[in-house]
Amino acid sequence: MAFIDYYKILGVPKTASAKEVKKAYRKLARKYHPDLNPDNKEAEIKFKQVNEAHEVLSDPEKRKKYDKYGKDWQHGEEFEKARRQQQQSQRRSTQESFGGQDYSDFFESMFGGRSSASSRRGQYPKFKGQDYHAELHVTLRDVYTEHKQVLTVNGNKIRLTIPAGVENGQEIKIKGKGGEGLNDGPNGDLYITFVVNNNSGFRREGSNLFTDMDLDLYTAILGGEITVKTFTGKVKLKVPPETENGTKVRLKGKGFPRYKTKDQFGDLIITYRIQTPKNLSEKEKELFRELQKLS
Repeated sequence: MAFIDYYKILGVPKTASAKEVKKAYRKLARKYHPDLNPDNKEAEIKFKQVNEAHEVLSDPEKRKKYDKYGKDWQHGEEFEKARRQQQQSQRRSTQESFGGQDYSDFFESMFGGRSSASSRRGQYPKFKGQDYHAELHVTLRDVYTEHKQVLTVNGNKIRLTIPAGVENGQEIKIKGKGGEGLNDGPNGDLYITFVVNNNSGFRREGSNLFTDMDLDLYTAILGGEITVKTFTGKVKLKVPPETENGTKVRLKGKGFPRYKTKDQFGDLIITYRIQTPKNLSEKEKELFRELQKLS
């Protein structure tokens, strides 16, 4: 979970040619395009990352900076410019102190071409470190209750409390856990995007859950009692006589927890799908014919 490696995102080596970068981008852009992945938050995130990587690596100047400065590529050139100005200022000061002679070689041999740390901190501009972006894959059941996880970012352990009700594609920010700042500048931030994999059998829309329930024809006509599966267990439910196909039943408070709202839950909406009986015996068919005559 470090800064985005654009080469890794596109799946190309650092030696890749512009043509290879373009080819890799086109392939991944098609794969993750929103039109081919409707309502797929994970594909949407990937699509954005692929476009970001291509924007940098397809531009020769941006790519040169990225290769040279890595995670600090956006600020690296500014830092170098400030460093050069600092050195020029030092040379002028040195020339004045030693009768106008240029003693830069002497100072470079003594101090490696650098001023004291205090001087650098005092005169170089401060730059915020790069923001990191990462994905955290969890299941729908994981985010049904609040829980804690320990993440390792650049060797640092971060204790993260994941609130109940987190949604797929939701992003949270952890301040100061990104890249290290330049010249005593503040650290960047860590942005975590949740990818919530739903293998529960329920459809989720916000805090509401949806499911279909098969109902046999006889129970639909005569009524009865059935057992319904909810997210946390099974409950018994009464079916009124003459229930129609597509009837929806709402179970209050049996849905998903509302994000950062303690002890509040959405609803579970059940849709009845009436099943037509098959492989009827002759006796059963005869009874249906009798019913047909009566109706």
